[in-house]
Amino acid sequence: MLQIRCKNNNVTKSFPEGTSLLDVYQEFADEIKLPYPVVSAKVNNASQGLKFRLYQNRDVEFLDAREGSGHRVYVRSLSFVLYKATQDVFPASKLFIEHSLCRGYYCNFKKKDGSVLTDEDVVQIKQRMQEIIDMDMPFRRTEATTEEAIRVFQDRGFSDKVKLLETSGQIYSDYYTLGDTVDYYYGPLVPSAGYLKVWDLERYEEGLLLRVPDWNNPNQVAEKVAQPKTFGMFAEKTRWDIIMRLSNAGDVNKAIMRGHASELIQVSEALQEKKIVQIAEEIERRFHREKDPVKLVLITGPSSSGKTTFCKRLSVQLLACGLRPVSFSTDDYFVNRVDTPKLPNGDYDFDNIETVEYSLLEDHLLRLMQGERVEIPEYNFVTGKREWNGKKLKLSNDTVLIIEGIHALNPLLTKKIPDALKYKIYISALTSISLDDHNWIPVRDNRLLRRIIRDYNKGAFTAQETIAQWKNVCEAEDKWIFPFQESADVMFNSALNIEFAVLRIHAEIILASVPKNCPEYAEAHRLMKFIHFFLPVSDKEIPPTSIMREFVGGSSFKY
Repeated sequence: MLQIRCKNNNVTKSFPEGTSLLDVYQEFADEIKLPYPVVSAKVNNASQGLKFRLYQNRDVEFLDAREGSGHRVYVRSLSFVLYKATQDVFPASKLFIEHSLCRGYYCNFKKKDGSVLTDEDVVQIKQRMQEIIDMDMPFRRTEATTEEAIRVFQDRGFSDKVKLLETSGQIYSDYYTLGDTVDYYYGPLVPSAGYLKVWDLERYEEGLLLRVPDWNNPNQVAEKVAQPKTFGMFAEKTRWDIIMRLSNAGDVNKAIMRGHASELIQVSEALQEKKIVQIAEEIERRFHREKDPVKLVLITGPSSSGKTTFCKRLSVQLLACGLRPVSFSTDDYFVNRVDTPKLPNGDYDFDNIETVEYSLLEDHLLRLMQGERVEIPEYNFVTGKREWNGKKLKLSNDTVLIIEGIHALNPLLTKKIPDALKYKIYISALTSISLDDHNWIPVRDNRLLRRIIRDYNKGAFTAQETIAQWKNVCEAEDKWIFPFQESADVMFNSALNIEFAVLRIHAEIILASVPKNCPEYAEAHRLMKFIHFFLPVSDKEIPPTSIMREFVGGSSFKY
């Protein structure tokens, strides 16, 4: 008999060898009473599907769709139902699940005859999805040699999955079937389609928007948020990938194997520099207009998006345009630490906008823009107090002010300054490369890997500590950054299409240091598993001014 400890209630019970997680859950269900349906579990801190069978003593924690890995299992399974429905209704059609959008997932859909997707088409697909769910059709996992899995997908013309598996280096691979439909997913699914009660589907632009459960309340569909500019930024990145003939990990790996890594790096960096030049030239144009000339550039973005390096590269291009950029730090306007708002657990909430005395900051900005000389405070992070040390600033006729920070686009920060005088920039690492047509890479994974590497290299935090903090970081982004991103004049994507291949070399040893007996191991294990789909590439040809250098080291900029 096995000894299985349920971490939800810290109770241990005996089970026969080969017992499934689903059977274990049924034994514990009345005692743990989770508020939402269970969709997956962690076994010794590694995510597993509920059909997973146990043959040794294990710790098990059951998850609903509020927890990160549980939510991913739900969305992954729902994606397979969508794919099967599109194949049943429109045989030989193509579905590309591309990226998160509007608190759902945008899907590019191509019918075999090339005709435009209609509202009636969406109704038919949605009806078929509901039929599959009502039938409670089971998801079946098959473990096979990678060569056999490749043959399965070759026979069906899935070149994206063939390239992924051919370059994965794995001896064995899993694939899934739903009825007579075969697909590949790099993580577990729910046992059957009947688990997927909460979802919706609608037409969006020329494709589909798959709507999924709310993170905080999985019993309801997440409220839709309009993101037309974010969609445009993704579309721009997709066009760049088409130029470089890349759309998935297999394409990247094949290019690396053909010796094109240097070319991918050079073109990616050139495309980013081109965009920065365009932004600088637009700021210059608005700076010199007679009515409402731009005097203030505001730059924001979520954690590890590359704001600092972007700001420095933009400053270089503004100098090339004949302007004199002056960076202005919101950090110097922090309230004294004792006045900092606190989180429910008693810790200081340093992400709260009330940590900044924004009325004083705005007053100084207005006076500077009117040509006055202003004394600027300096914040002492050792004492936790703002100090006045006689530092004064006066702008010349060719000066443009730059503020970079998480609250830069929050209207409270500059509400008295007319929008016409401001140029607002939002930056993030919006990954457009997918593992294959149906396995997208979450945008936050890109930034989390960057942050893990940077924190480790600086000696600030271990990978375990960075992962432990990530949930609070994401919650702060949802509250203080994302609500204002669509107000930006321009969006900049800091992700490189070869980035994961470069990050792999740095991340592997760091992620491997996370102990298996801590909760953070689950995320480290998932990141390690996914990053291994990319062949490693040395960072030696990454330019010293690259945004990547902010994270992997070797930048020529001073931070």
